[in-house]
Amino acid sequence: MSPRTRRGGARPPLHDDRRRTFPALEPLSGAEPAASWWGNAWVEALDDAALDPARLARGRGYASRGRVDAITVTPGRVTAYVHGSRPRPYRAEIRLRLLSDDAWGDLLAAAAARPDHIAALLDKDVPHTLTAAADLLPAPGDLVPDCSCPDDGYPCKHAAALCYQTARLLDEDPFVLFLMRGRGEREILSDLARRNATRSAAERATADAAPELPTVPARDAIAKDQAGLPSLPPPFPPPARPGQPPVYPQGPAAPGGFAPDPLALDQLATEAAARAHALLTTGDDPAGDLTPWEDAVRLAAAHPGSGLTASTRALYRDLAAAADRTPTELARAVAAWRQGGRAALAVLDEPWDPPAGPFDRARPALAAAGLPSFRPWRNQLSAGTVQLRLGRDGLWYGYESDRGREDWWPRGTPDADPVGALSTVLER
Repeated sequence: MSPRTRRGGARPPLHDDRRRTFPALEPLSGAEPAASWWGNAWVEALDDAALDPARLARGRGYASRGRVDAITVTPGRVTAYVHGSRPRPYRAEIRLRLLSDDAWGDLLAAAAARPDHIAALLDKDVPHTLTAAADLLPAPGDLVPDCSCPDDGYPCKHAAALCYQTARLLDEDPFVLFLMRGRGEREILSDLARRNATRSAAERATADAAPELPTVPARDAIAKDQAGLPSLPPPFPPPARPGQPPVYPQGPAAPGGFAPDPLALDQLATEAAARAHALLTTGDDPAGDLTPWEDAVRLAAAHPGSGLTASTRALYRDLAAAADRTPTELARAVAAWRQGGRAALAVLDEPWDPPAGPFDRARPALAAAGLPSFRPWRNQLSAGTVQLRLGRDGLWYGYESDRGREDWWPRGTPDADPVGALSTVLER
């Protein structure tokens, strides 16, 4: 990725490891403020949280006219002076939550476990799969804009302009995003080098200590002039964990316009490795008897933060289209899967007529707990913004909807007691 041009030539940014100051970027040109997928995730987080799209448009106009001065990045904060309609510029900033030490540990462990991840970071690239180890990318609401101007918009046009220009810095150097989350480039690379050395030493020690496995020469195994053939050695022991697929590079489209999506290929290979490992070690394929719809929901539910970034929104779109459903239907099904797996998905998709007994006893139990009167329909009990559904497994599943709408979403934890299931919904 070639660096963006800065005013005054190719002068490198002044920085220490916890404070980096970038000279003012050239005016924003082109339709999109970011070129990388992680830069676009930054912009989308602002766009999704903005209360006034018109202010975003004016902020992009400010960025396109070069009104953002030098940008300073420190842990949890991006600041710059932005020139508005008055002679004196305004001080704008974007705040971002820092990652905890545990989250950093997970992220760095995931990076150190794969040499291709370290190589990608050194090449100023962020692997899609690495961001799943921690909440590195901002979600809607993570970016908190502020400005010294009198406009109380969220964000004002000055803060929006700063956000758009910051996305360009992320394009050029993703370590800027790591710094926003709390750690500098040298600190991260030093930690990765230490983890990688420790891991390599442990692997060498394991290899040295491993007993030699029995073998049979091939010439003896296929010999025909012997009275009896030697027994074959036992199979190799299964690995402790599934393998990791190699990084698939983004290349040009093949003839006909088709270009494989690296993220989709990585997910497909990772999923295949996990299923193969489970089949090898347990004799059971965890997804072998799922329907195509159940499998699509399972795949979508396996990705934390699904539907928030551009890549996971594309995953939702493609899985929904393959199952002939809408992304909203898939998102609702993912909520059910996370609530209780396959049984909860059946509760979402399949109303049924339960026999008398647990269903008939549920209404008096709810009334005795001081809860409002519930109206029954098939296996459902509804009251206001909450609902309970009885599953064929005898558990009650909570649902919630906005007032005045019949738009029910799975919530809470399933329970054999209807009062207990409802309490986990009301506590939210």
